[in-house]
Amino acid sequence: MEDISPRLLDFDQTRIPAVPRDAATVIALREGGDGLEVFCVLRHARSAFLGGAVVFPGGKVDPEDGTEAWATRATATSTRAQVFASASAPARALSVAACREALEEGAILPVVGGTLPDSEVSSILRQIAGGAKLEEELARRELRLDLGQLTPWARWITPEAEARRFDARFFLLPLPEGQVGRHDDHETTMSFWATPVEVLDRATRGTIFLAPPTSHTLELLATVSRMSEAVALAGQQSLSPICPRFVAGDPPYLALPGDPSHEIRERYAAGPIRYVLREGRFVSEDPPPPGNR
Repeated sequence: MEDISPRLLDFDQTRIPAVPRDAATVIALREGGDGLEVFCVLRHARSAFLGGAVVFPGGKVDPEDGTEAWATRATATSTRAQVFASASAPARALSVAACREALEEGAILPVVGGTLPDSEVSSILRQIAGGAKLEEELARRELRLDLGQLTPWARWITPEAEARRFDARFFLLPLPEGQVGRHDDHETTMSFWATPVEVLDRATRGTIFLAPPTSHTLELLATVSRMSEAVALAGQQSLSPICPRFVAGDPPYLALPGDPSHEIRERYAAGPIRYVLREGRFVSEDPPPPGNR
C-alpha cells in the first residue's frame, strides 16, 4: 500500500486554491441478508481524481442538469435538498445530476412509480452512449425522475491543497425495484454490494483505498442496519459544508471541522474528525490531547 497515496493524492499547501466545481454523489443502499448494504465502484486507475479508489457513484453537475426540461421530466426535490442549493447549483440541478451519475456509473435510476426493469435501464444507457439526452429518453418512455427518493446526507468540499476540487453533495438512494447496480467499465472498472463494515474491513486489510468522505460515510452507516434507520440518520446530519484541512505533519493528516487543527471549531458531522495518512491509507483517529500535538 505504500505506493497508493502518491498516485491518488495531490496535496500542495503552496498552490492557489482552485474554485470547487459543483458535484453530486449517490450512496445507493439496499437491505441484504446481513443488514444494510451499500453500492461501491472502483474508479479507473487512470482517472485524474482519486484514480484507483473505491467510491460511490458521482460526478460534476453538467449544464443540462439545470435545464427547464426537468420541470416536467422530474418530480420536486425533497425539502431538505434546498439546504444544498447555491447560486451556481439549484437543488433540482444537483438532484438531477445525482440521478444521472447513478445511472451512468451504477446503472441505477429512480423513476416515478418505483419500477424500471434493469433491461430498460440498459436500453437507456445504450441510447445515451449513442448521443441521446437523458430527458429525451425519459420523455420517449413517458417516465419522470423521482427526485424525492434522494435523501440529502452530507456536503464535502475537496481540501484547498488539492489540485482538483469539488463541492460534492451526497445523497442516499434506496435501490429501485428491479435494478441491480453495475459499473460502467469506463470511468469505473469494478463494482460490488457490501455492508459498510465489510467495505471498511477491506480498506483496513489494504485491498482497497477509501478517501475520507467515503470512510466517514461508511463509519456512520455501520451504526444502522435498516433503510429507515439510515434515512433517519441522514436527517440528523447538519449538511454544513465539510472542507478538510490538509496538515503536513509527521504523519500528514486531514482535519475536519471540530478538530483543533481546523479553523472551524464547531463539529459539522458526527463521527471521526481526523484522518491520518498511515502506510498509504487514511485512518480515522482522535486528535491528541492538548499539550501532545
